[in-house]
Amino acid sequence: MYYDWANSVFQTSVITVFLSLYLTGVARADAEASGQRCETALVDCDVSFLGLQIPAGSVFPYLLSIATVVQLLVLPIAGAIADRTQNKRKMLGWFAMIGAAATALLALVAGTNWQLAVWLFLIANVGYGASIVVYYAFLPEIVGPDERDRLSTRGWAFGYLGGGVALAVHLAIYLGRDQLGLTESEAVRVCFLTAGIWWAAFTLIPLRRLKRHQAPQGDERGAAVLIGGFRQLGHTLRDARNYPLTLAFLGAYLIFTDGISTVAQIAGLYGEQELKLSRDVLITTILIVQFVAFGGGHLHGALARRLGAKRTILVSLVLWVLVVTAAYFVQAGDQLQFYGVAFGIGLVLGGTNALARSLFSQMIPPGKEAEYYSLYELGERGTSWLGPLLFGAVAAATGSYRPAIISLIVFFVLGFILVALVPARRAIAAVGNPEPTLV
Repeated sequence: MYYDWANSVFQTSVITVFLSLYLTGVARADAEASGQRCETALVDCDVSFLGLQIPAGSVFPYLLSIATVVQLLVLPIAGAIADRTQNKRKMLGWFAMIGAAATALLALVAGTNWQLAVWLFLIANVGYGASIVVYYAFLPEIVGPDERDRLSTRGWAFGYLGGGVALAVHLAIYLGRDQLGLTESEAVRVCFLTAGIWWAAFTLIPLRRLKRHQAPQGDERGAAVLIGGFRQLGHTLRDARNYPLTLAFLGAYLIFTDGISTVAQIAGLYGEQELKLSRDVLITTILIVQFVAFGGGHLHGALARRLGAKRTILVSLVLWVLVVTAAYFVQAGDQLQFYGVAFGIGLVLGGTNALARSLFSQMIPPGKEAEYYSLYELGERGTSWLGPLLFGAVAAATGSYRPAIISLIVFFVLGFILVALVPARRAIAAVGNPEPTLV
């Protein structure tokens, strides 16, 4: 729960609010410095990266896709090493601190050097993803099957509360920049710096409390740990084929979580570029979402105690379709309509993934938690480039973010169908875990 509080600042303040808007502005400044007249960030406003010409307005969606692909090289081996060594506490600390340091260094990005932000974000995102793999692996070790939905939704809720508190601080810095003697760019860079400090400082709390719960599965030292990790990963990949229902649920999760993460990540970009809302309005709105998500997480936990995790996830996916549809019809400049959509996002934002996290923990063979959660995160990262890529491609093809946002509905519809088809109770029994009262 405490690490949910610590790392949420990266998703909220960095990805959702400041980096998406700031990076687009820095990339646009680079394009204008090259002599281009940028009417919008999507039209006649190209920048160069590794020899490719891309619209400045598509830099951030494409960066999310690249960062996802990079994680594919790290997450699976991180999970395998965590299970083999059972040194999860130390690994959580290292990955979190690397991610926090890279986040703080984003404060160096200014002027037209948007490419520096690309490299720092890639490092921070790898640290974030790998730390999440190790963190999730503690869930089956800490509580029994009937308590996991409650703990997972509670942790996710407190993560959004932590993100909300951090964003409130950053909002105060950003809106009060004139009184603090800061330019808009300097205020955003201060927010990057303090986000990294927040992440690192609050990570110290779970690091003091978490303990080793299982014996190591190998006795390798030094470089041999890496080799042993690859061997462990190979065994896990072969073993996973014996649990097709677990993989079926994982596949369903990968589809709908791609839609969720994409909506969260591009919300600020959509509001600024398509709806023409001011950054002050956007940041305030996202702050509201964080606190609504705190209540939404607890609401999902309460519904799961009555309906079971699977049925509650299905209800939540229906609500996602309604929310994205509503976002398409929001009129440019209409703050009230945007607030309404933001409220809807907040209700379902945290609870859907929190229940997926706890339900998946029931379907993992005992002793393989980090490895299977590495597949969980690996699969999420391996497919989550599809959402931003689809959004960026549709936006580039149409010159508007409006058709791009409505295209994301496909992830929620397919996710609903696939989750409904998975026999969750049979999947839990198949791996040898005790079945909870409700599924």
